Amino acid sequence: MGKTITAFQCNQCGTEAARWVGQCPGCGAWNTLEELVKRSLDKKADRYANYAGVLSLVQSLAAVKIGGEVRLSSGLSELDRVLGGGLVAGSVVLIGGNPGIGKSTLLLQALAAMGAAQQGRVLYVTGEESLEQISLRAQRLDLKAAQVRLLADTLVERALAVAQQERPQVMVVDSIQTLYSEQLQSAPGTVTQVRESAAQLLRYAKQSGVAVILVGHVTKEGALAGPRVLEHMVDTVLYFEGDGGERLRVLRAVKNRFGAVNELGVFAMTERGLREVSNPSAIFLSRGKEAVPGSAVTVIREGSRPLLVEVQALVDDSHLTNPRRVTVGLEPNRLAMLLAILHRHGAVMPGAQDVFVNVVGGVRVNETGADLAILAAIVSSLRDRPLDQDLVLFGEVGLTGEIRPVPSGEERLAAAVKHGFKKAILPEANRPRRSLKELNIIPVNRLTEVLAALKG
Repeated sequence: MGKTITAFQCNQCGTEAARWVGQCPGCGAWNTLEELVKRSLDKKADRYANYAGVLSLVQSLAAVKIGGEVRLSSGLSELDRVLGGGLVAGSVVLIGGNPGIGKSTLLLQALAAMGAAQQGRVLYVTGEESLEQISLRAQRLDLKAAQVRLLADTLVERALAVAQQERPQVMVVDSIQTLYSEQLQSAPGTVTQVRESAAQLLRYAKQSGVAVILVGHVTKEGALAGPRVLEHMVDTVLYFEGDGGERLRVLRAVKNRFGAVNELGVFAMTERGLREVSNPSAIFLSRGKEAVPGSAVTVIREGSRPLLVEVQALVDDSHLTNPRRVTVGLEPNRLAMLLAILHRHGAVMPGAQDVFVNVVGGVRVNETGADLAILAAIVSSLRDRPLDQDLVLFGEVGLTGEIRPVPSGEERLAAAVKHGFKKAILPEANRPRRSLKELNIIPVNRLTEVLAALKG
């Protein structure tokens, strides 16, 4: 494998130096050199060691033998959905989220479920909490966690030595920012320590076939803290989204080498921990009995299932020189573009009014299929005229005022029928091949047709 050597690398330009100096010899920046662990190549042969610890030669793609993909159920169906069907042996999963969102609670519940199902040994390595704190949490959640093995340590080499003795099938590290390597002199949580600790855990997972789950901190902007390379090293990146004051939590996959990205898992925070929500559309559509202006329902596609969500809009007179355009759960630039399209091709413009748009339930909509519902909610609030309670809309609005189709149109309609909707406004290209007796289909090609249908 070769020997381990220590070097220093500039975090600005990437220049390496044999020892630390105050000024980078490459770009001239000050105090930018960070400690870096490098492993030299095997000098005895022109071979390289991969993450599995095997010295391998170059092979053709056809000669590679493919083994069966072994998956372990986490005991939580919503978590398995986001992972693509369960944990893959030898994979490394990184999960991040705001403090107090429920990351540790979710993983403790999953480990307790796996231990109770006798799927093998599970190990929980904590660097932030004591063993007593974790035990108290398990008692509060009424978990059968007798099979969960606990270790409180922050030295990555010692944690890996214990893992090699315990031989678990699943190992959780909470959190990666608290670990440090004795090979480096920098403090825990620095870019160098996080990168080296993650590299050692990744190497251990590939060599032993243990599924490793890393908990990561997030910055004020909501991105994972630490080096960006951390997200490239792991196999799966999950984000836990939601407001600490709200009951719903959303687990989203943004990277997954073993499943679909943008898959969604929905949980509800209760006194007994996180409870799975198998039908999130029913919660997102918990509206009042009376129709009110500014409310529209759309069907979005998240991963492998359609979700019905309510979009609310409020258009009110502004006392500011520049009226406000505020979005929650939507891209602000998307709202500005839709308002320009509404003015140019629909002759409707809330120019002197503030416009507020919100997606109910804390869901974040990233696709363009909600364009029609956003415009319908804005027009409804501006005219102070409620939409029909049994109306659902979906479709993308182009800059020229055309209504463009969206993927999985028939599946979206099936979800709308399942929840009792009777009318649907959708793009002409998404018209179903067979007629639906339960649903009155209104296909449209232009924005003017949508506005006319809303008036009628």
